[in-house]
Amino acid sequence: MDTELMLDVGQANELKLAFRRAGWTNADLKRLSEGDLTARLLPAVRGLAEIVVAKHVVDCDADPFLPEGWKVESHKKGGSFEWNPAKVKLHLAPSQQNGKCVQGHKLREELANEPVLNANVLDFFLKHPELIPEEWKGSYVYFWGTVCRNSDGALYVRYLCWDGSHWGWDYYWLGHDWDDDCPAACSQVSF
Repeated sequence: MDTELMLDVGQANELKLAFRRAGWTNADLKRLSEGDLTARLLPAVRGLAEIVVAKHVVDCDADPFLPEGWKVESHKKGGSFEWNPAKVKLHLAPSQQNGKCVQGHKLREELANEPVLNANVLDFFLKHPELIPEEWKGSYVYFWGTVCRNSDGALYVRYLCWDGSHWGWDYYWLGHDWDDDCPAACSQVSF
């Protein structure tokens, strides 16, 4: 049996069409070719193993990370939150839409009954940036489920942001204004 791999133009086209049907991107193909991922997939391709989709669960009841000297003002607990991009939306309050801005304290009141995600989800994303939806780039995504007070007594909300090369976090004072670049990360399912 000849085991030398030969990839002709026809086979390359078949692979390209199969990858397109499955929704693969060029970035996915690049990742597939790195390291030992293809070796780990081969048993499944040959019917010798099964692929189990990993579940990513965030403990939204845990104490959130706080910068040194900060305290939790409010922390909306949400139990075990299983990450599924189809169950999360970026929410803009009406006062943030159509070129309008709203002060953070007022926005906090407007979001009080929304299923906002807390900062534990933000920290989960920082550990798993590959799971952050691509369309979140260009926005400052706020996690209003956790509001913190710094050592000076001012209230802040942490947010997730893309700097052009990687994801990071920062915080914003509630005394400032929020516009349409500042959506709240919300669950599509109420807690």
